[in-house]
Amino acid sequence: MTAVTVLVGSVYGGALQTARELSKQFRAQGHCIRVVEEPELEDLTANRDPVLICTSTTGQGEVPPGLLPLYLGLRDQMPMQEGRPFGIIVLGDSSYGDTYCGAGDLMEEALLEVAAVKVGETLRIDALEVTEPETVAILWFEAWLHQLP
Repeated sequence: MTAVTVLVGSVYGGALQTARELSKQFRAQGHCIRVVEEPELEDLTANRDPVLICTSTTGQGEVPPGLLPLYLGLRDQMPMQEGRPFGIIVLGDSSYGDTYCGAGDLMEEALLEVAAVKVGETLRIDALEVTEPETVAILWFEAWLHQLP
């Protein structure tokens, strides 16, 4: 089975709840899903597992405080992650216009700069349309697992 590290950035708990539900669902299927709340750079660099970023977005389209140490570490230290597969689930509110799901875009850019490889499309979950993001995320994650190298 597959081992995945899920790095979480949550503002009001939606992204964390989504990550926990993914872990619960896919551990029951035999996968090793490690959820890290408030991750730091070492949580990324300590292994070579595929990485899933599961984050919400602040009102200004920024990375939430709990994910900021990881984001800044990637930007400042640039630890090469050549070929490391990653995916992104980002929760947002489309009424914020241009900043909608901005944290996902920032994390994607930071991971691509250290040579990680994006697998699949980013899952953007709009709070105006989806009341249970974990339901949508579970379906996306199952397909994402099958796309991993």
